[in-house]
Amino acid sequence: MQKLLLATLCTGLLASAAYAEDRPDHFEGKAANTLSEAVTNVSEANGRLAKLLDQDELTDNDFATIHELSYTLENALEKIEDELDSIAEDLEEVHQGSETNEPERVRTHGAAYLEAARTLTK
Repeated sequence: MQKLLLATLCTGLLASAAYAEDRPDHFEGKAANTLSEAVTNVSEANGRLAKLLDQDELTDNDFATIHELSYTLENALEKIEDELDSIAEDLEEVHQGSETNEPERVRTHGAAYLEAARTLTK
């Protein structure tokens, strides 16, 4: 039984190595270090992706470009997701501060919320 398990494991490893060799090269994509960069990267990459998808046919070159764009979009969306947590926390502070009549809490967190929200809606 152990020999069968070992043989199965080895076969799986060989198959995955062969698959990895057939896959296209991977890219890092454009970095998104700030919320503003992430929004800009999404906007630019979406524009390029939309243009490619509007074509009647996609070439191998188009697929490579789309593949590369997906990394930039993934980086940007990850940053936006991280920042949304912080934005939501600031908004919750505004909400709670408004319930308890805490002007400084509302102003401080309200300003942080608005700054980030404006980045998303520009």
